[in-house]
Amino acid sequence: MGMMQEFKEFAVKGNVMDLAVGVIIGAAFGKIVDSVVGDLIMPIVGAVFGKLDFSSLFVVLGQPPAGTVMTLDALKKAGVPVLAYGNFITVAVNFAILAFIIFMMVKQINRLKKETPPPPAAPAEDVLLLREIRDSLRK
Repeated sequence: MGMMQEFKEFAVKGNVMDLAVGVIIGAAFGKIVDSVVGDLIMPIVGAVFGKLDFSSLFVVLGQPPAGTVMTLDALKKAGVPVLAYGNFITVAVNFAILAFIIFMMVKQINRLKKETPPPPAAPAEDVLLLREIRDSLRK
């Protein structure tokens, strides 16, 4: 079997298609979670901690050129090394939320997959007949 034939069989299998759909949906879902974290959760967390904006939390590791505005974007554009730990906090919260949501989805899917055991099969006709004979002999 040639490599192209093996690849064709691999690519056409249902699991590969399911994986591709999962990756595409996961990317779109990741953008939704990014928006939820950046636009809803982090502003609330910032307000609780005194109007703190996590995106503005950074430490300048180099010497900025004269006249450079001390914002994260301006420093990065100027090529100044910056430790952007506020951005890391946002990404970490984003990951925790996404991981929790995926955990809940997998938990629900596993719950739905649990099959109830099938009811016991009815005894065969000859077994029923033998029981009937046994019961009549006991009388």
